[in-house]
Amino acid sequence: MSIMEVIRVPRSKRVSDDRRRRRPAERLLGQAALRSGGWVALVAVSALAEAVGTLVLPAVLGRGVDIALKGGAGSGWWAAGTAGVIAVVAAGDALGQFATGASGARGTAWLRRLLCRHVLAVGPRLDRSFPAGDAVSRLVGGTTDAGAAPAAAVAAVTSTVPALGAPVALALIDPWLALAFAAGLPPLALVLRAFVRHTSSRAVRYRQAQGAIAARLLDAIAGARTIAAAGTVERESARVLAPMDELRAAGLATWQTVRRVMAQGALLVPLLQAVVLGVGGLELAAGRISPGGLLAASQYAVLGSGIGVLIAYLGQLGRARAGAMRIADVLAVPAMDHGRRALPAGRGALELRAVTVRQTGQVVLDRLDLVVPAGAIVAVVGRSGAGKSLLAALAGRLLDPDEGEVLIDGVPLRELGRGELRRAVQYAFARPALLGDSIGGAIRFGGTVPAPGLVEAAARAACADSFIRRLPNGYETPLGEVPMSGGEVQRIGLARAFAHAPGARLLILDDATSSLDTVTEMQVTRALTEQLDQTRLVIAHRAATAARAGWVAWLDAGRVRACGSHRELWTDPEYRATFEPTR
Repeated sequence: MSIMEVIRVPRSKRVSDDRRRRRPAERLLGQAALRSGGWVALVAVSALAEAVGTLVLPAVLGRGVDIALKGGAGSGWWAAGTAGVIAVVAAGDALGQFATGASGARGTAWLRRLLCRHVLAVGPRLDRSFPAGDAVSRLVGGTTDAGAAPAAAVAAVTSTVPALGAPVALALIDPWLALAFAAGLPPLALVLRAFVRHTSSRAVRYRQAQGAIAARLLDAIAGARTIAAAGTVERESARVLAPMDELRAAGLATWQTVRRVMAQGALLVPLLQAVVLGVGGLELAAGRISPGGLLAASQYAVLGSGIGVLIAYLGQLGRARAGAMRIADVLAVPAMDHGRRALPAGRGALELRAVTVRQTGQVVLDRLDLVVPAGAIVAVVGRSGAGKSLLAALAGRLLDPDEGEVLIDGVPLRELGRGELRRAVQYAFARPALLGDSIGGAIRFGGTVPAPGLVEAAARAACADSFIRRLPNGYETPLGEVPMSGGEVQRIGLARAFAHAPGARLLILDDATSSLDTVTEMQVTRALTEQLDQTRLVIAHRAATAARAGWVAWLDAGRVRACGSHRELWTDPEYRATFEPTR
């Protein structure tokens, strides 16, 4: 759900959606705790030691004061015992801090691996639900918040030991002290309950606004040249930062909750302590407790009403649950399932049967049928928005159709194993992403390693070899040190596809020559037609590209309007119009 959609959703529905999303988020936090290894156990042990030491310390101090006032023997031993208890508290705190950091790192790392694998497994379909910047925000910020949850939960639980033990200790000192303390607990419980109820939902809104800003910023960075050329910096800045109002509102709401709780606590806690001390003073005057007992009672009143520590942990847990909810939203998008079948003997016959695809509620491809014979070169043409690139994505199962079926050599793509499918289909894109440590690594990049010498041969076929050899280290030049034009990037992408083509049955070029000059495109097309015998599906935006294909499939209104040679179809003025600029 986008941030603008969140703003428009009524509050009652937001609350209902939050409740529905909490269960998978809480399961995710539980799994993160299990993946944190023994660090969570160490957090528990150290926090428990610190809590018990903190609970025992007032009694030890009080007893030491009584012994000192009486001038009796043993004050030295009590002093040593007090020092020992303080050492336990300090050691527990130090060890707990270390274990908390380690636990958070383990949990965050597991969540990031889980989310990263899932995002890549979902593939291009994720863009329908989450912009890239928002997904990155969830991967970075959401996992950090959620990864801290196991240690925060343990710390929150153990922090209740002094709070729960304090009334018991007060009762042991004097029952009236415990009754006085108990009278102030209900208001404190109501304050904490309200804090927990509001924190998670407001943290979710805050993170959603952050994700919306990140998504818009990523788009703006990708289009930085266009923005600079158009002189729309101020307008684009306003668009990127438009969710700031929601971010500010969510942040202010969170801090208002914290401020209100702290203010209420600042009022209740001193009153509670004053009541306990007042009762303690009366009991001391009546001789029913000692001066050391009064000292211990004052400390236990502070421990029992230690709302600040618990609020800090509860706030951290609220942010963790919000982060987990955002992670769970992405994990709820189903990854693409693969079958186990292998391809039979064949040369890459492609068939699309009654394929329908809807995007944003609109039908883009409508019960489309297309047969591409094995070994054929078929150009797919059509006006902008006709669904050419969408068809290319379906042909290699980067996307699944909403209805219908796509087959290669008679086998539905859904039934093929992942490795079998990716070996059978290779792609070259209009704007390829170059992945790898070097230029040669970018060409070799893939599920299989091209045979020796094939990388250079593929680069020659893609007209990339000459400019690669002019680089300082040739094929081993790091990618980050190579400023390349759009045409050079396309040639590297084509070389990658050509290098992996020998083991493939279907080669799909999605407008992969659009940035090449005419001479280079002719040379690449010659290699495509003369050096390869796989089935080739070419998404064409130029008439010259379609003319060099053996067959043309003309898309119009979501279906194949006609098939034939470019020369035959050229007699139709509407076909010619598909290559004219839109007016």
